[in-house]
This record gives sequence, C-alpha cells and structure tokens, in this order.
Amino acid sequence: MSRQNSGKKETKLRASSGTRISKPTIFLLGFLLILVGIFGVLYNPSNSINATAPWKVSDAGILSFPEREKPVFTSQEIEDVYAPESSDTLRLLSFESKGEKIKALLRVPADSSSSPGLILLPGAGVSKEAEQGLAAELSNMGYATLTLDQRNLGGINTEKDLELFKAGLEPVEYTMVYDVLKASDVLAAQSEINPKKLAIIGESNGGRFAILVCALNPSLKGVIGISTSGYGTEEIDSSLVDDTEAYRFYRSIDPDTYLSTLPPAKFVLIHSFNDPVISHDLALRIYSLAKEPKAMYNVTEGTHGYTASMHPYLEKELAIILS
Repeated sequence: MSRQNSGKKETKLRASSGTRISKPTIFLLGFLLILVGIFGVLYNPSNSINATAPWKVSDAGILSFPEREKPVFTSQEIEDVYAPESSDTLRLLSFESKGEKIKALLRVPADSSSSPGLILLPGAGVSKEAEQGLAAELSNMGYATLTLDQRNLGGINTEKDLELFKAGLEPVEYTMVYDVLKASDVLAAQSEINPKKLAIIGESNGGRFAILVCALNPSLKGVIGISTSGYGTEEIDSSLVDDTEAYRFYRSIDPDTYLSTLPPAKFVLIHSFNDPVISHDLALRIYSLAKEPKAMYNVTEGTHGYTASMHPYLEKELAIILS
C-alpha cells in the first residue's frame, strides 16, 4: 500500500505545536475518541444505576426504589436444631436481591394455615441462626418469622457509602434496605402467611433498618424497634450545612427522617434505662419525634438487645398491630 500511494500527495494537518500529523494518525485518534464516547455512555455510573440498581433520594433525604418484581425464591425444610423442643416448621429460604443471594430462616408455628408474619432483623454482627431464640418465642405467640442475614451481617460503613453516593453509585446500606423490602415480599408470598397481617421487628441496628423499611412498604402494619435509635440529623440546621450532598446522604439513612411517613403504621420502641450501647436518652429522642400511633416501654436490665422482661410488651403490641 505504501508503494502504491507513494506517488500521491499526502494530506497533512498541522498541530498547534507545529508537528505534522498524518491522515492514518488522525483516523486512529478519531476512532479512539469514538470508543471513549461509547464507553462513557455504557459505563456512566448513573446509567449503570438505572440499569441494575435503581434508587432515588429526594431533596428531603427520603430514599425510594421503583416497583419491585414478583419475588423468586427457593425453600427447603430443615431440622430445627435451634429450638428442637418446638413443633414449628423451619425452612431455609434463598432469594435474589441486587445481584446477591440472600439467605433467611422461615419459622412457622405448627398447624398454621394463615399466620400473621414478621420480618425479624438481628442487630449488627448477629446471624439469623443466633436470632432463633426470639423467633421461637414469637412463634409461641402465634407469629411466623422470616429472619435474614443482612449483607455484612448488618454492619455498615457510612464513610465508604458516602463516597459511593457522591460518585453516583449505590451505597451498600441502600442495597441492605432493598434486601429487607424483598424479604417482605418473599414473606407475603408464603402459603402459610396472611399477607394482610405483616409487621417488622428489629434489634439495635436492625431496628434502624426496620423503621426505614416500614416507611417504604405500606403493606407493613407496624414496626417494633428493640434497643435502637436514630442518628440525630433531624437536629441539624440544613441552611448551615456546607456539604449538602453529605447531608442528604446522612438524612437518607437516618430513621428519624422517615418517622413522619410511618403512619398509619404503628411505631413501638422497647428500650432499657441502662442500655450500655444506645443510651436511653437517644431512645427518648427518636420516640419524641415519632408520630401517632406510637408506644414506648422501658425495662431496667443493663444489657443491649432483647431481654425476657420485654416479652409482655412485645406480645401486647403485636396483638394490637396485627389484630
């Protein structure tokens, strides 16, 4: 080709530096620019989010997702080694949520054909298996439970999530909220469950997720938070905030933000005066922000999380919420 073209006048372009650029080089540069443009369109973070992980946060900091598809799950009956004395049916369920398989334990009271259902969220670092003591207690009250392992066992990294948020990517905590929303759909789809009688219970950090999910899923009749609280962003004057995106993100993961949207679902808080992890003052603050209908009960043990003394309050409020 070079010999055939050697007698023709080669077209030249002069760059700003005075260097001559050949036509093949120009074509190559143009081709590379086109590839870069196509790559930018295909892999733009916002496009990726819209395609695989849609979510939105309002100016007020309210997180939302588009309508969810009908849940697809697998179910396998397993031996109940966690409460072997019970006659409950225990199943291991698996369902897909934003590219990950979520595992959950479904506990159904014996001889139940239409049980009220509860999503049960353990505190950070607590597995679905370790929560079966409370699940069995709830079963004795007549309630089926779906207890799931959240991503990272409920642990969160807000600094990393903020980086993702600012980059237009989905924070892990948002996917964790979505996992629980999907779990509520899976619970409602079980043949032994009454889909019109559903509520959610969460301990500690699980309680925070429970409040968000109850606000985002109108089919849930109430939320019971055990040893939990909000983060206090409600007390920040937004007009004095320099980093508005950071403020919007932190608002979106704070249970306080969602309290006004909970009704008519009922908000119930059970807390210890002597909780060593989340102070009783923080519990009082979130309760004061909550709207009616609401109720709060206090115990005295110096522990964090569910205790036997909370049983009568739990039983009383579940009967009211799921009557």
